[in-house]
Amino acid sequence: MSKNVCMFVWNHFTNDARVLRECTALSEDGYHVDLICIEDPNDKELPLFEQVNPKFTVNRVKRYPTTLIALQKVYKKILDNKFLLLISVIIWLYLLINVPVIIIGITVLVALLLKTKLKGIVIKGNIILRMLAKAYRSKYDIYHANDLNTLPQAYISSKWRLHRKKLIYDSHEVQTSRTGYNPKTIKFVESFFIKKINSMIVENDTRAAFNEKLYGFYPNVLHNYPFFNQSKDNDKIDIHTLLNLPAEEKILLYQGGIQVGRGLDKLIQAVPMFNEGTVVLIGDGKIKHYLEEMVSEMGLEEKVKFIPKVPLKDLPKYTRNAYLGFQVLNNICFNHYSASSNKLFEYMMAGVPVVACDFPEIKRVVEGDKTGICIDAHKPEEIAKAVNQLLLDRKLRDSLSENSIKASSKYNWENEKKLLLDVYKNC
Repeated sequence: MSKNVCMFVWNHFTNDARVLRECTALSEDGYHVDLICIEDPNDKELPLFEQVNPKFTVNRVKRYPTTLIALQKVYKKILDNKFLLLISVIIWLYLLINVPVIIIGITVLVALLLKTKLKGIVIKGNIILRMLAKAYRSKYDIYHANDLNTLPQAYISSKWRLHRKKLIYDSHEVQTSRTGYNPKTIKFVESFFIKKINSMIVENDTRAAFNEKLYGFYPNVLHNYPFFNQSKDNDKIDIHTLLNLPAEEKILLYQGGIQVGRGLDKLIQAVPMFNEGTVVLIGDGKIKHYLEEMVSEMGLEEKVKFIPKVPLKDLPKYTRNAYLGFQVLNNICFNHYSASSNKLFEYMMAGVPVVACDFPEIKRVVEGDKTGICIDAHKPEEIAKAVNQLLLDRKLRDSLSENSIKASSKYNWENEKKLLLDVYKNC
């Protein structure tokens, strides 16, 4: 008898490779999987419901409460029309004189909803309630929370019922040591919920050991390996043509989120020291504008190019253009230090050698399988030294490329997904 799975993720589910792989693997093994995620109001083409395959559906809940949307529309319409603004002020003053307590209360509430942090709290609360409503609508045997921001929803859905269901906590990050988060608060919240789960998954052994030290148990390890995909070189999107670069120009590629702590500022600082090649960054993120300004101020517009985020299924077609790839995380928190990033294996699958940071999980793969060069990614001169070594020594670069292709037969989802299925069978 097949089992029904309710999985949660706090994003739009457009480029979440790990969650896509997990849902696909479970559905192919006979589980019925409903993934609950969040709509993207800025993408009108993104449907609220998708049938990925006969046993895997995607359900996007609306981000904004209906009342808040209506308030924002009315507020904007009034501000954009001087006559409406005048009439609104007159009506507001009239009501203020006649029913001051009610009007002051309503005015304060509307102002808080539209102009303060309360708006963000209301939006998040709306998303959580809609997720819970979706989760309770059908009967599920197993609930699966991806990261801490969906664990409360999964806990309530699975345990606040007459017949309790199984709960799996899949932590993609080290929640208690991430940039922008209060570690004490996060640990308090996570430690409360972690006592209620039936099984836990983390990305690698370094993080599993950290979890054991923190909470007293060693969770299941499910590495972030991509689908096995070794298409031929002609199956690619030509970056040279896209960016109007000479055919012989070497592409030095970074793909992924353009965020703080990824070492991308150090990478750009290293560019003037490269003997040749054009650095191409594929992706979007909070610091992209800052990096673009940095490139402009340094006069590197001809040496550093940006390509917006591309669909996950198309990314390998871009990766195959690269002469080498970068994974230059900085040690700004344990979450970064313990990472074994998906992009490392995406480069590998395309036969692209890497210049990578010397963090334990990354170094284990890069030096163990001889797929690139590890450096101190905090130092632009070390990044440049490794790049120039691979630019000057084509024989070394090609050897690392061949090793990458060989290693991809080991580091791929087709092998790794068996561990996920074991977690479900033993849950």
